[in-house]
Amino acid sequence: MKLVAYLFRRFIPIFLGSLGFFSLVLILVDLLMNLTNYLQNEATAIQVAQVMLLYFPKTCWYAMPLGVLFAVAYTLSDLYASNELTAIFSSGVSLLHFTFPLLVFSVLMSVGLYLFENYLVVPTYAKKTALQGQLLKEQKSLNKNNIVVISDNGKIIYKAKFYENNQKRLTDLYLVYRDDNKQLDSIIHADSAIWMESLNRWSLMNGIQYKYDDNTIKAIVPEKELTDRLEESYETFQNNVVNIAEVDSHAAKIYINHLRRTGLPYNEALAEYYKKFAFPAIVFIVVFLSIGLSGKSRKNVLLISLSLSVSAAVLFYVLQMITMLLSKFGYISPFMGAWFPVFLFIVISIVLLHYART
Repeated sequence: MKLVAYLFRRFIPIFLGSLGFFSLVLILVDLLMNLTNYLQNEATAIQVAQVMLLYFPKTCWYAMPLGVLFAVAYTLSDLYASNELTAIFSSGVSLLHFTFPLLVFSVLMSVGLYLFENYLVVPTYAKKTALQGQLLKEQKSLNKNNIVVISDNGKIIYKAKFYENNQKRLTDLYLVYRDDNKQLDSIIHADSAIWMESLNRWSLMNGIQYKYDDNTIKAIVPEKELTDRLEESYETFQNNVVNIAEVDSHAAKIYINHLRRTGLPYNEALAEYYKKFAFPAIVFIVVFLSIGLSGKSRKNVLLISLSLSVSAAVLFYVLQMITMLLSKFGYISPFMGAWFPVFLFIVISIVLLHYART
């Protein structure tokens, strides 16, 4: 028990210091990237400070794995350099047994990091993005071009050239109706369609229905039973892409189900959803990794630990960026896009731990 207390007395101050340092670096990077725009838009120092304060939880979330990796690597390397671990090993305590409390701590931190992200990082980051957009005078248009939406369990397909949000209007609209067996039933073309709030459906302008009957294609006035089914909400057609990083896991799942239902691409959003669960697991992995990386040098412990930590973090983030892009374009599944770097680093950590000095 005394060894556990001693280990955490050495580990906790370094962990808190490194977490604060890496978080500060991320905040300063964001500030410097937008400083010119803040000045051009005459944002006050207090407003900029509010943006930085709202961004702080997000930076802590990003910096947590790197902070843990550095703190564990430095603590153990310093114990190696001072021959304290040699004395511990001589007393019959193995490296894995000595560092087991850190592994337990990392599991708790992984769970805590997920909760921290879901209940604190998400709302504060959304406020930061909104406030930053307001200060930089960034305007987001809800109009959208070239829309294809699948509705009514695949029985109705909307294809419009343009959606105008101010008037809630679709222009150059084609409607493809299919029967229960997904076979073509009718096609309707309209110059435009207006969303009617009172009826809670779309009203067609200059609509023509094309129906295949008796080996001929007939052009008729759209049947009322078909136009009455146009109940897909106007919000579906808005250029309103949800940033998964700005919503909790429940809202993200609802949004992904919406993308699936309407036939829109969802691989990227689904990979980001899985990343919400994969990223916290990194804390557990980096403890394994840092245990294996520790003790590689008895000289320049601070520099070596920092270099190894930054190198490992850069490698992980670059690899995850590549796998997320691969999943976005369908080369690998969204699940593997988020979790493959985690699985790979588990293997690397086990190998390093196997060859670590004990």
